[in-house]
Amino acid sequence: MKEYQTITEISGPLVFAEVDEPIGYDEIVEIETPGGDVKRGQVLESEDGIVAIQVFEGTSGIDTDASVRFAGETLKMKVTEDLLGRVLDGAGQPIDGGPDILADERREIVGASINPFSREYPEEFIQTGVSAVDGMNTLVRGQKLPIFSGSGLPHNDLALQIARQATVPEEQEGGGSDSDESEFAVIFGAMGITAEEANEFMDDFERTGALERSVVFMNLADDPAVERTVTPRMVLTTAEYLAFDKGYHVLVILTDMTNYCEALREIGAAREEVPGRRGYPGYMYTDLATLYERAGRIEGREGSVTQIPILTMPGDDDTHPIPDLTGYITEGQIYVDRDLNSQGIQPPVNVLPSLSRLMDDGIGEGLTREDHGDVSDQMYAAYAEGEDLRDLVNIVGREALSERDNKYLDFADRFETEFIDQGTDTDRSVTETLSIGWDLLSTLPKEELNRIDEDLIETYYREGDESETAEITAD
Repeated sequence: MKEYQTITEISGPLVFAEVDEPIGYDEIVEIETPGGDVKRGQVLESEDGIVAIQVFEGTSGIDTDASVRFAGETLKMKVTEDLLGRVLDGAGQPIDGGPDILADERREIVGASINPFSREYPEEFIQTGVSAVDGMNTLVRGQKLPIFSGSGLPHNDLALQIARQATVPEEQEGGGSDSDESEFAVIFGAMGITAEEANEFMDDFERTGALERSVVFMNLADDPAVERTVTPRMVLTTAEYLAFDKGYHVLVILTDMTNYCEALREIGAAREEVPGRRGYPGYMYTDLATLYERAGRIEGREGSVTQIPILTMPGDDDTHPIPDLTGYITEGQIYVDRDLNSQGIQPPVNVLPSLSRLMDDGIGEGLTREDHGDVSDQMYAAYAEGEDLRDLVNIVGREALSERDNKYLDFADRFETEFIDQGTDTDRSVTETLSIGWDLLSTLPKEELNRIDEDLIETYYREGDESETAEITAD
């Protein structure tokens, strides 16, 4: 490798150096300080005679006397099936005290775009065991379904619960999917999380034995911000290898995408780029799309990559650029609600603003139950009406409402405490979830169930529930 000692400027995480030959974009760089320390970086910008290098380990200790060497290749991830059970740092280096990684091959972390013609449409239901997801916002293999949360909310608990419990229902087995745990893998990518959060994740992985089928990438809050731009690409390169080369069904959890976007903003400021909305780079939409669009299935391949990115909305504002752009790219979102959390409801998922755009395709007849879609629609409508009536009660009082309105208020209360609230250790089958749904809908008069087929009402409606609820309300 040709060596230069031509560093002209150091700005934040960036190092600028003069060169006398063309240097490729994204090329890997080694910077050796006068003290002998070697730091890795990546070419961020290359022009005639000068390059901008982002340094993964931070620029402390680097001065104009440091040496710069260009590797002539882009950053690659060592991939092998033996990565399962390993813990790596944000740049893909082992930090678990285990042996060095003996790679089957080294792959470009930018990935290869999936030909749209070769994409297989996602329509295989994933049972997460969480009623708010399975019943109302169903997850499908190959989908990208983010969790929209806020600072201090238990989004990590929800993500861990989904990672532990995700399975394929028995009715779906034999239909082209394999629910064998040996072919299910979780890849967890942490970006800028605290040591406390990291310990929480690791304790859960080890307690449940999930670490054996997981690969963990850890970029903590005190690690360099530049490394955060590499971590999700390392994660997804590993996921693609396990899914499309080894046939695994891979669930990718990325947390926290807000920290990733903050790293993009920091680098953009160091490069003196013209900022976009709220100071974030104008290309942030494209950058996020290069990550989210790596979820999916490929025709003729057994495996799949399903993404659950987690982002904390600054100020709980869903119009902020990060959740706003994420919502455009992904196929829905799960909202973690602060009010429900303050009431002690776990997981505190607010189903009204939540959405899974692939739900209808994932709950077809023969995959779960024929009443799934109707029950979901009816519960959504009833809960929305109950929420509206709660606002009215604050003005006129409950005594001023009709008997019908009181039934909807009772439904909203029971929906939260019986359907949504299940704790973080309860694993419900989709049949159990829909059974609870029918229990709740049976507290409403039959004539109110205008979104459900009459044959389904005759089959599943529980006649006694309405009268029992009336007696409880009267008492």
